[in-house]
Amino acid sequence: MTPSASTLTDTELMRAERDIARQHIGRFPYFAVVWAFTNFAVWLSLWPLVLLGYLPLWAGFFIATLNIMLSYLPSHEAQHDIIALPGSRLRWLNEAVGHISTIPLVLPYRVARLTHIEHHKHANDPDLDPDYSTHANGPLHAIWKSLMNRQPGAKGEANAYGVTLQRIGRQDVILDAVLYDIVFYGILFALAWSGHAIEAALLWWLPRHIALTYIQYYLSWAPHHPAAETGRYRNTRGFRSILGNIGSMGMQYHIVHHLHPRIPLYRTPQAYWQMRDILEARGCRISELQG
Repeated sequence: MTPSASTLTDTELMRAERDIARQHIGRFPYFAVVWAFTNFAVWLSLWPLVLLGYLPLWAGFFIATLNIMLSYLPSHEAQHDIIALPGSRLRWLNEAVGHISTIPLVLPYRVARLTHIEHHKHANDPDLDPDYSTHANGPLHAIWKSLMNRQPGAKGEANAYGVTLQRIGRQDVILDAVLYDIVFYGILFALAWSGHAIEAALLWWLPRHIALTYIQYYLSWAPHHPAAETGRYRNTRGFRSILGNIGSMGMQYHIVHHLHPRIPLYRTPQAYWQMRDILEARGCRISELQG
């Protein structure tokens, strides 16, 4: 920590932090927009390519898994209005990215957005954080919990999302999730009925479950572990991933996102290194990223 940061008052630290954040907020995330539509188009193309025999099923399974793993983050940018603010000229693009990118994940945009905002408001609160069910004692336990939370009758993330939407008076959005599930299982059933059950399983059902585990591990468990504190500067952390920042979907610097949610994902590493001394002075959990 630099001597200047360690001697600043809380007001001065806050001002310095906001000055850095302003350098990154408002930058258009071109990559996220291209990512959203390209990723969705590639996933859609797998169906005719595999069903018509132009692409082997094993390759389709591998690509589909990557597609669905990568489907959430563009929507996440839209959830925070990073692409375009309400009322702006490109607002339609913000909403299009939000809705389209998570179709392979079978996650309605309005459900994702409303529950994610509540996560930011109540991160690590066992009663109010809709993502609290993903927290676990360690990496293997986190993976196990992710799988168990999706078993019939489990009170996992899906149940928490419904409770959260009722709590904030948006029960109407639960219908989005119901309709998504009806269409999802209807398509799987139709494919199985027509003799394509294996293709349905390996191009959508299994890749989706693998992707959900991966996303919940890196976007929910890893940045918040051990989820024991709720303060603004302590409810998340900086961490090192063996897969690096790209392999962890940019979550090593998730602490910046919680502090300033409208900074685009691709700029959070730069913002972190500019803020590092300030964050250390604030008592943030960044020891793994030091050096």
